[in-house]
Formats: sequence, C-alpha cells, structure tokens
Amino acid sequence: MMDLTAGITQTGESIDGDVWDILGQTYVPKQVTEESFSWHATFPPGTFVPPHIHPTQDEFIYMLDGSFDLVLGGEEAIANTGDLIRLPRNIPHGIFNKTESDVTCFFWVTPTGKLYDLFQKINNVGDPEEVVRIAADHEVNFLPPDGA
Repeated sequence: MMDLTAGITQTGESIDGDVWDILGQTYVPKQVTEESFSWHATFPPGTFVPPHIHPTQDEFIYMLDGSFDLVLGGEEAIANTGDLIRLPRNIPHGIFNKTESDVTCFFWVTPTGKLYDLFQKINNVGDPEEVVRIAADHEVNFLPPDGA
C-alpha cells in the first residue's frame, strides 16, 4: 500500500493507469493508502451494485451527475447531483441506476481494507456469481435476493 503524497490526480488519470470494468460500470482509482481508497465511477443506465455489507469500512459517494435509487438499511432513497451518500460499515446498501443516462460519482472508503485488491480481481469478470464469491474473500458480503 502506498503512503499518501501531496499532489493532483489529473482528470483522466488513475493509479498505475488502471481503469476497471466492474459488471459494466467503469471505476477509475484515484488514490489509495491503508487508511482510504477513492475512485471515480460511471454507472451506465440499468447497472447496479446489489445489496451488500462492508463489515470493516465506511463508504461515501458524492454524486457528480445523475440520480441513484438506493436501498439503505432496508429503506429506499434517491440521491441526485450534488448529494453525499453516507454508508456506515455493517449497514446493508444497494445502488441502482434506473435512469436513461449515465451516473457519474466519486466513491471513497475508509479504511481501504481489501477493497482495492477486490476491484483488481473482479475487473472484467462477467459472471455476477463469481464476483459475489470473490467479494466474500475481500470483506464485502452480498446479501441473498429478496425471497431467497
């Protein structure tokens, strides 16, 4: 893990040139240390992250453009451009782009835990069941679908 250095990560730049495709979403890592990890994300229409829990991290999403439908601790919510979504550890949450436009946002977690490694491993993995399996080994626990 890198130490935090002063500087600017320019538009279009990422850590080590990485750009990840996570089930149709584009994640561009911007900063990573042991204490925090941040990335820019683009969610095309119809893409989502199903309900899951981070048992060791707090997560934040700043909405740059667009609208997310959310499930937060069992309650439905909507976040729009300019909103900050706060996702404390151990609170189930799901993120859905149900609009006809891309959603762009900026995520960060603290501490980093195993999330950076998870994204590297699930880059271009097209099978959601395989993503769920790998995630369980990286401190992200996906919840079973309703009624399962």
